[in-house]
Amino acid sequence: VQLQASGGGLVQAGASLRLSCTDSRRTFSNNAVAWFRQAPGKEREFVGTISWNGDTAVTADSVKGRFIISRDRTKYTVYLQMNVLKPEDTATYYCAVAPWTTLEAGEYNFWGQGTLVTVSS
Repeated sequence: VQLQASGGGLVQAGASLRLSCTDSRRTFSNNAVAWFRQAPGKEREFVGTISWNGDTAVTADSVKGRFIISRDRTKYTVYLQMNVLKPEDTATYYCAVAPWTTLEAGEYNFWGQGTLVTVSS
């Protein structure tokens, strides 16, 4: 697995962004994939996860109703659609892979390099 996260940028509050996480080695089709984020000076936070087949998707309460996680197995890519962005969503967003669907960061054994999202007020 080799994960590449992309799609971050600087946007105004209320805007939308779509992050992508692609496995360039095309090996994570049978793995759960999650998004985490970490803001400066804060601990890493779970954002959402999706099962290997896309049937199960879970998002954190802090983003529920605004963020949608999905995957395209044919493109070896997982997406995080972020709508109605708020300044408190500002963070570096990381994607990660686990053998099963879980909310626990410690169970994710491959991590991407992160993509920065900055939301201005």
